Amino acid sequence: MGNRLSKIYTRTGDDGTTGLGDGSRVSKDSPRVEAYGTIDELNSAIGVLLAIPAIPEDVSRCLTAVQHELFDMGGELCIPGHTAIRPAQVTRLEEELDGFNEKLPALKEFILPGGGPAAAACHLARTVARRAERRVWTLAKAEAVSAEVPKYLNRLSDLLFVIARVLARHERGTEVLWRHERGK
Repeated sequence: MGNRLSKIYTRTGDDGTTGLGDGSRVSKDSPRVEAYGTIDELNSAIGVLLAIPAIPEDVSRCLTAVQHELFDMGGELCIPGHTAIRPAQVTRLEEELDGFNEKLPALKEFILPGGGPAAAACHLARTVARRAERRVWTLAKAEAVSAEVPKYLNRLSDLLFVIARVLARHERGTEVLWRHERGK
């Protein structure tokens, strides 16, 4: 593996730029930095979810694997031309999603983000995944991005929605259903 950080601050970013994995420097608000920064935020949101006690083992196993893949994805986005996310990883997310979803009742109504601390944290991670996908698409308009990265994020946000349902049922026995108030 590459260099390990022995000194955390370098002062090289004090001018509003940051170094990419290939050694080039870009603005800290460039689409590339926004994309991999949001991937880092997503990974952190999943870490918060996993820190909540009593997460079911299958959910913990799945999301821990996702965290490793998100770290790889951040590296891919930090090094222009590098590829780390493969089609098999997108397929694995689909299989995980199908496995969790088959145990749930059909969804006939909208649900509110909530249902317990873990379910709410999962919904928050889902929304960060959607934002990360948008940031990747913004980057893809200007620079080459592997097709697997936005696919992975799209499947991941769907997986997080299903896992939030699993967690709401685990914590509270049911989801919080949205009620449309008519004619107030």
